[in-house]
Amino acid sequence: MIQHHILLVDDEPYVVRVLRLSLEREGYDVATAIDGHDALSKLAKRCPDVLITDINMNGMDGRTLCPLARKMYPDSSFLILIMTSLTALDERSWVRQVSNAEFLEKPLSPRQLVARLARHFTSAS
Repeated sequence: MIQHHILLVDDEPYVVRVLRLSLEREGYDVATAIDGHDALSKLAKRCPDVLITDINMNGMDGRTLCPLARKMYPDSSFLILIMTSLTALDERSWVRQVSNAEFLEKPLSPRQLVARLARHFTSAS
């Protein structure tokens, strides 16, 4: 079985801990970052199979991170899942400019996240 690499970016330790444990239990290799700056540092070392990020974070936010992550790996189409509790359309419209990206509603169910990743990796193979 291929172990897929996921980069999880959020500044809420509880969210990171719960999601990381759930993903690792399913066999995923999970790296974490506390904001966009930390994520870019980790992205420089390894391209993820999936980037999961919050939008609102101290430091660099997810809105800034996503296009920069794409520029770092222009030949990769890794999935970007953007977690948010923001519901306003203007808060979501920018994602259309980021290829292979979609929103996930917060609070995020670890079970729903695992199911979403399973669908992604099944369709990608």
